[in-house]
Amino acid sequence: MKKDVLLVDGYNVIGAWPELQELKKDDLAQARDRLIERMAEFQATKGWRVIIVFDAHLVPGIEKRKKQYRVEVVFTRENETADERIEKLVSELSNRLTQIHVATSDLVEQWVVFAQGALRISARELEIAMKEVDYLIARKVRNSREERPLSKIPLSEEVAKAFEKMRRGEQ
Repeated sequence: MKKDVLLVDGYNVIGAWPELQELKKDDLAQARDRLIERMAEFQATKGWRVIIVFDAHLVPGIEKRKKQYRVEVVFTRENETADERIEKLVSELSNRLTQIHVATSDLVEQWVVFAQGALRISARELEIAMKEVDYLIARKVRNSREERPLSKIPLSEEVAKAFEKMRRGEQ
């Protein structure tokens, strides 16, 4: 069975999504956190492994890796771009059982990863995919609400109405 891996060029997507562009104006860290939250929703819904890569030039220092909401977050080494790290990850993760998708709107990067066998997703296409994820999550929540009984004890409609009146303080 093929596994899917989504590599996300973090700052590229932040610069492309209107919601994240707005957050970035006031607080870049907040925009990063929101992207991570959105990708966690994607991961939970699609079941794909998700790795977000951020350039080191905006967070200087040594390479940092963390896992947040089951999403892997990588801050590259100083003097290493997200594009370079993504290309390395495509090379490292590529095998017959893994389909790699790279989310970036950088055309040069898209061609490089495509040549390595990865599929490219533009930031806009990822944003559209997130709308589908939002729909699936909303449907799942709606279905779970409909399936959940209002009471753990089966009540006749007449008794349930009487209890509801009591709950509201009506006589």
